[in-house]
Amino acid sequence: MQQPECQTLGLSPGFGFGDRTGLATPGHVLAMQRDGGGIQPIFPQQSIREMSRTQRTAEQVMREALAGAAAAGWSGVTGADADHLKTPADVDVTAAAGFTFFTIDPSGAVDQRADSYGENELGQRFDSVRETAPWFDGYLGREVKLSTGTVIRLDQQSCMRAAVKYGAAIRQAIALSDYIAQVQTAAGRDFEIELSVDETDQPTTLAEHLIIAEQCLQAGMKLVSLAPRFIGDFEKGVDFRGDLSALERSLADHAAVAVLAGPYKLSLHSGSDKLSMYELLSRATRGLFHVKTAGTSYLEALRVAARHDESLFRAVIEFARSRYEVDRATYHVSATLGSAPEPAAVSSVLELEREYLELWSEVQEGRGFTKPGRQILHCTFGSTLTHPQLGPAIRAVLEAYPETYREVLADHFGRHLRPLRAGL
Repeated sequence: MQQPECQTLGLSPGFGFGDRTGLATPGHVLAMQRDGGGIQPIFPQQSIREMSRTQRTAEQVMREALAGAAAAGWSGVTGADADHLKTPADVDVTAAAGFTFFTIDPSGAVDQRADSYGENELGQRFDSVRETAPWFDGYLGREVKLSTGTVIRLDQQSCMRAAVKYGAAIRQAIALSDYIAQVQTAAGRDFEIELSVDETDQPTTLAEHLIIAEQCLQAGMKLVSLAPRFIGDFEKGVDFRGDLSALERSLADHAAVAVLAGPYKLSLHSGSDKLSMYELLSRATRGLFHVKTAGTSYLEALRVAARHDESLFRAVIEFARSRYEVDRATYHVSATLGSAPEPAAVSSVLELEREYLELWSEVQEGRGFTKPGRQILHCTFGSTLTHPQLGPAIRAVLEAYPETYREVLADHFGRHLRPLRAGL
């Protein structure tokens, strides 16, 4: 079957499937065929960090995703997400591979401590970065009433904090956006841009969201979606942790900013396994959303190992535990080695699967319950997949049991897609 062409998706609701093994796309396709009606997929999706850790190239990611989609009978469209781009070199390698959706990540230029500065220190910091925020005077004293009824008051404090926190990041994002436009236009290829400002410890305020979006759009950025840092905790591999009622109100306000300034889609990064909030996101945005997943497909690959090669599954857990304290450094996670049992202490492989991969079988306050072991396996994917014995062994079991992998992925992502569709 002919491979699908990578296209821009515009304002259609989107769902990104990251694949760290190169073998997950048939399961992603099955999930879309069963439960993805009304949502457009992105099958080729990988960040520069993920490619580095798995020792894959942009061309390989693209080739394997498109081949897998074709083999599984996908006849619809797909986007292609070059995720978390930070430099022109990142753009060059992903543009050459044919990616169409470029996610800019200027998190390195964000002042992560901006919300903690007192009045005096904030003023000093502002004076030192004033040149990065030429827009400051234009926002000072402005009031914006959203369709939700919420009023954004752009007083001196909020504008100064936005300048300190995001001024340099906005400038960096615009510069990289200009470079993407230059590269894609020269090659005669269409493209769209997502801006990610979610990788921060502190939530993005409504005032900050508005300023970021307006400045990027006024600079000509072809912005199709924006990922703020929402309230609550968005840890890897687990459900949303926080006040769902407060999140629902916040999502509505951020969605209103996206319509007012854009329109563009509101994007949820760390979107894997956030079972409790998908319908809230879909309803708040009225379909103007994009959800991004990545590591969860790798975890479901380990479920295949648990069901077909118990000794391999136990070896992967032992190795992951040995690597966790090092590999967790770049992730927002709370699991500790002490919170999950040693594999030797668990005699049943079914119980071991439950301890290290469970997400759905228990419910607390209406939300999916996740065992801490899942985060230990999540953070160590790169070390495991590039291990000279474990990496090839995982691939071998996936190739030997492709139907198991397809079915566990379709079931897993159906639990993501159905609540998103419910809000459309």
